[in-house]
This record gives sequence, C-alpha cells and structure tokens, in this order.
Amino acid sequence: MYEGAVQELIDELGRLPGIGPKSAQRVAFHILEADSDDMKRLAEAIVSVKEKVKFCQICFNVSEEDTCRICRDASRDRSVICVVEESKDVMAIERTRSFNGLYHVLGGSINPIAGVGPEQLHVRELLSRLSDDEVQEVIVATDPNLEGEATATYLVRTLGPIGIDLTRLASGLPVGGDLEYADDVTLGRAFEGRRSLS
Repeated sequence: MYEGAVQELIDELGRLPGIGPKSAQRVAFHILEADSDDMKRLAEAIVSVKEKVKFCQICFNVSEEDTCRICRDASRDRSVICVVEESKDVMAIERTRSFNGLYHVLGGSINPIAGVGPEQLHVRELLSRLSDDEVQEVIVATDPNLEGEATATYLVRTLGPIGIDLTRLASGLPVGGDLEYADDVTLGRAFEGRRSLS
C-alpha cells in the first residue's frame, strides 16, 4: 500500500476495465513521472468527455450533439439499420467502409448473470424506428459470443413478426470474440456474407 494520493490513484485506475492492480500501479507511476502539462491535458480531456459527450437521440451512438454525425448524414442508406451492442462496434464497422446504412446501438447485450435483460437495452427505441416503411433490412451485428447470440435470438423473435428482412453477420468472426478487435478484412467479409434470419 502506498500513501494517500498515490494509492487513491492506483485504486481508481484499477476500477477501469482491463486494468488490474499491477497495470494500475504502472499507469499511476507513469502519471507521476510524466510532464505536468501532458497530465493536465489528460485530466482536461477526461472532464471534457464527461461534460460534452452524450448519446444520439436516434441511434444511441456517442455524440456531442443531439444526433450523431451518421444519423445527420443525408447520403446514408436509410433503408438499412445495423444493430450493434456498443458505440465502439459502430467505429469498427465504419473502418471497413463496407456499410453505408444507419446504426442502432443497444447499449449492451442480454446477460442474465449480470442482470441485463432486454428491458435494459434500447430495443423499444429500435421498434419505434421500424414503425415507418422506410427501413427494409435490419442487420444484427451483435458479438459472436454467448451474450451476443442470446441478444440476436431475442431480436429475431421480436422483430420477425414485423416483416422486415433480418440478416446476421456471416461467419468468419471468431466465436467468443468482440467486433472491436476484428480486423477490417474479416469484418468486411462478414458484412458481405451476412445471412438471412427470417
């Protein structure tokens, strides 16, 4: 245990995802040794992101405005919505340049062990987006892991009766993996080979 502020910093860093006690200690000591101005900019960036960034009122992607740049872009294909778990998945797909439709961010996946059911996700908002006749296809792009598959199955059961084409990203993505870690070629091929669920 370190004294006061150093231990508090290590404890707070250790609460971040993917950072264990040893990593938190390394980062804390890096912060201590780094240039003061650099660390002030880091602190300001953290405060700024918490003050400025919110979620798009339409798709729930991160945005500094009420609607994100993708929803505001008139050149996007409004007949296709790609449903993803998190905003980081939107960026992973955008990097492939294989998709020009809109997105809907669920805000997670169904995980009964963690107490996350469909009610905690943005499924109702997705249903309301599908109430007009503009959307012709919904691509289910949840992670190919247990929670992602459970979420995809739920979406198929919920959206099936609406009569919209439902597709799922093709295989090629590693089972148990996350979209954000897939390389651009694999993710692009998965989009091209998506299969119908309805």
